[in-house]
Amino acid sequence: MKKLFSIVISLAVISALASSCDKLLKPESPSTFDAETIYSNYSLAEGTIFGITETFAIDKSYRNRFLVWYGFNTDIEWYNTYKPGGDNDKTEITTYDCLPANKELNHEEGCYTQMYKGIERANLAIEGLRKYGKVGEKEDMAYLLGEALTLRAMIYYDLCKAWGDVPARFEPLTSETIFLPKSSRDVIFKQILSDLDEAIGYLPYPGKSSATSRTDRINKVFAEGLYARIALMASGKALRPAEGKVGTHNLGSVGFTNDKELGKDVLYPKALAHLEDAISNGGCSLDPDFGAYWKRQSAKQNILFDGETLYVIPFGNARGQWNNYFALRAETGSRYNTYTSARGGSAGPLPYFWWKYDPRDVRRDITCVNYKWSSDDVLEPAGVSNWYFGKYRFEWGDAPASNADDGVKPVVMRYADVLLMAAEIENELHPASAKAKEWLLEVRKRAFRGNEALARDYVNALGGKDDFFNAIVDERAFEFCGEFLRKADLIRWGKLKTQLDVAKEELRALRDGTGEYSGRNDDIYYKYDNATESIAIYGFNAGESGDPGDDWIKKSEYFSKVKDASGADTGLYEKRIEGLYAHGEDVEWYMYWPIFSAQINGSQNFVVNDYKYE
Repeated sequence: MKKLFSIVISLAVISALASSCDKLLKPESPSTFDAETIYSNYSLAEGTIFGITETFAIDKSYRNRFLVWYGFNTDIEWYNTYKPGGDNDKTEITTYDCLPANKELNHEEGCYTQMYKGIERANLAIEGLRKYGKVGEKEDMAYLLGEALTLRAMIYYDLCKAWGDVPARFEPLTSETIFLPKSSRDVIFKQILSDLDEAIGYLPYPGKSSATSRTDRINKVFAEGLYARIALMASGKALRPAEGKVGTHNLGSVGFTNDKELGKDVLYPKALAHLEDAISNGGCSLDPDFGAYWKRQSAKQNILFDGETLYVIPFGNARGQWNNYFALRAETGSRYNTYTSARGGSAGPLPYFWWKYDPRDVRRDITCVNYKWSSDDVLEPAGVSNWYFGKYRFEWGDAPASNADDGVKPVVMRYADVLLMAAEIENELHPASAKAKEWLLEVRKRAFRGNEALARDYVNALGGKDDFFNAIVDERAFEFCGEFLRKADLIRWGKLKTQLDVAKEELRALRDGTGEYSGRNDDIYYKYDNATESIAIYGFNAGESGDPGDDWIKKSEYFSKVKDASGADTGLYEKRIEGLYAHGEDVEWYMYWPIFSAQINGSQNFVVNDYKYE
């Protein structure tokens, strides 16, 4: 009861001061609410931190807008339910054609606004803790300051990831600052990197305190990994307005920052130092069983530090919609879905991606699944164009899908990312060094569990800087497919359009049976495996041709069919493939979402769109 009371009081304080920019409020000053009482008491101050993360769970925020729409299409993931001329607002988001009036995202209280509410709450907590928390004397209050700084940095990273340049707000709102124009993202990057440098000194390693024993609270290794994630973005390629032209309707161009403080030569050594500390001292490790790791993630109560998970979105057990969007599809009527409509499967791996894995890579059949639960409560092939993320499954969770929210807590970062970021940065500083190979090998060995020698031979054979970098590009795809890190990776590498074009050609080759898919059997056969609640598919692996026997069910023309019996488009028809992205040669001018009309109007037009949105 005491904790609940403290949270209610703290939320009342910050809610009174946090608002959309279109409404000029006249709140009472913090002293009216006795800010000293709140920020000098751990339980009360902790409630203000919960106020920051509460913004993740409300309607049209991370819960059911940002998390479920940012991250595709890429060269490994796409929106499964795309149809030319279909639900255009959803199609626009996923095909790089999102407009300021998009009905899914253009809301006065949409995810952009909710993120700034979270930032305002963080600003208030940071100011209060600095003034009253005695963080130099009290470790527990220093932890809360580190947590607030890290959460603010994470939200700003997500804002810049989705929108590019946005307003920079690092102090609580006043009547003079309620309307601000966009700032260069470089200003934001420098501030949040500095904030993380400070926060890292306040935070315990995972499992070293009661708070950091939970993955829904911030720990040192997550903050160190977030520093590296931001450094990689800040020093990488991106669409940017011309120098000094942010917020002037400038077309911009794709390139690196001109800010020398954000160059790779400055940021990479700092990021690597943080990552090396995380690796050497953080007490983290990869779960030796990739499948067992993902089974745990579907449990609502799974919030204890497990060695690998560094931070999850802290949804309550009846909040969040991750599995309901991305799990293996379960139609209404199946044992894993008692809801009124199908759950899961909105997005999935690109259909060719399964064939890019080495057959001995244990991640393949966990990440890429080509079957679903039917309305008749049986497993059946989903069709060549509809693959699902097998990392997320209702059958691995606490209960079947029964409403719009599932309680699953999406993983924001795990230790595998720390290792691969460290390998990438080390390779840039010291090409193909022994340390870079060691970190890549740690991830690769788990992927080839039982065949570790293959992993070792692969890594040892990597040559110079470019060869190793290309291996990192591939490994991040194999390891993180379905975790929606890829879009930001492709942007910072300057590979967005190149890789999307490669994906289109791969899809055509899979459909037509050309290139590496030459000689494949166009028919497949399948049967249910009761022991594993899965189906075996015959005809995908090399050498599988002909009829395997009477207990297998046949599906004809599985790859090549582009019209169904009624004449409707199906499978990998050409418009479906071309729909991977809109705007042809100009796709890179649409790598970011526009600032939406509701936010532009609410800003009194202080905020405007750049690039080709105007």
